[in-house]
Amino acid sequence: MPLNIVLIEPEIPNNTGNIGRLALASGSKLHLVKPFGFEIDDKRLKRAGLDYWQHLEVIYYENTEEFFSVNASKKMGFLSSHGTKNHWDIPFEDDFFLIFGKESVGLSKAIIEQYPNQLYKIPMFSEHIRSLNLANAVSITIYEGIRQLKL
Repeated sequence: MPLNIVLIEPEIPNNTGNIGRLALASGSKLHLVKPFGFEIDDKRLKRAGLDYWQHLEVIYYENTEEFFSVNASKKMGFLSSHGTKNHWDIPFEDDFFLIFGKESVGLSKAIIEQYPNQLYKIPMFSEHIRSLNLANAVSITIYEGIRQLKL
C-alpha cells in the first residue's frame, strides 16, 4: 500500500465511510484513532462505505499515544489549516502517513506544536471559509500523492 490515511478522533460517520471508500479505491491503508464520535458499526458509516468496507484494510488505535508509539519510525505529514507549506510540497513516498484531525477542530494544539515542520495545508482562495470537508481534504491530498508517485 503506497499511502496511509490517518484519522485522529473522527466525528462524522459519513466522512469516515467516504474516506474508507477512497482508501480502498486508492490502494491506501486507513488508520482510525479513538475516540470516535460514532459507533464503528454505525449504519451511516456502512452506507457511506457501501459494500466496500469489508475489503478495506483498517487499523484501529485506542488513542493518539498508541498510534504514535506503534508508528514512531514512519514518515508523516500533518494536514492543518495552520500549515505554512502547501499539500503539493509534501515529500510523498511509499508508506507515507497523512494525518488528519477531527472535523470540528482539526489536529490538537499538542500535535501542531510537536510537528511544526511537517504541517501542510490545502490552499483556499476565499476568506469566507475556514476549512474544507474532511473527506474532500483527504481526497485532494491522496490523489496529489498518487500523482507525484505516478502510481
